[in-house]
Amino acid sequence: MTLDEALEALNALIEPGRAEGMLDYHKVPRRYLGIPNPALNDITKGWRQSLTVDERVALAEQLWQTDIFEGRVAAAKLLTQARIRPDEAAWDLIVSWVPDFDSWAIADHACMAGQKRLVADPSRIDEVETWTRSDSHWTRRAAMVITLPWTKQNFPKPEELAVRERVLDWAARYVEDPEWFIQKSVAWWLRDLSKHDPARVEAFLKDYAPKMKPFARKESSKFLG
Repeated sequence: MTLDEALEALNALIEPGRAEGMLDYHKVPRRYLGIPNPALNDITKGWRQSLTVDERVALAEQLWQTDIFEGRVAAAKLLTQARIRPDEAAWDLIVSWVPDFDSWAIADHACMAGQKRLVADPSRIDEVETWTRSDSHWTRRAAMVITLPWTKQNFPKPEELAVRERVLDWAARYVEDPEWFIQKSVAWWLRDLSKHDPARVEAFLKDYAPKMKPFARKESSKFLG
């Protein structure tokens, strides 16, 4: 599938009048086509089924470069799959997108694709840790979002627990960051972890809650008794 063919297929899904509302909502100046997310889910599912891994990576790279909102979301969805073999090119492409993040919606879709690749090869956490030292708050935030799968184990294996504690160390460094999106990312991570390991979140908050913004403290403890 060529980029022109993919864009033609996306243009056929446009809902008139929707793009203006999307621009108002996301507040990031770029082109919005006005396509509902369920329609993007359906079309990219078909592309994943019909294209080889190499073809998907190539198309995802081209779609991302358009800087169209739906193009970037579709690029991420093309690579959001638990099993991709080989997946080195997919991972490298996702990593290459991180410096471009400027929108929580696009970043979250890309990070969902990245989560699958990180779970497939947890050694990639070393590369993710470098993001925590970035000058860009979007890149620092991505380190928390892409590691969210490690909040979900009720009985983590030793290697899973090691990753969890590593990310909590990042969170401990983030708690004094004044950037709203960084505070929100820490709160999101702790909130999700509290569903599976409330004692660990309580311990974290005991040490660091005074340094967090009030909204982040509230969000972090949302599911605690």
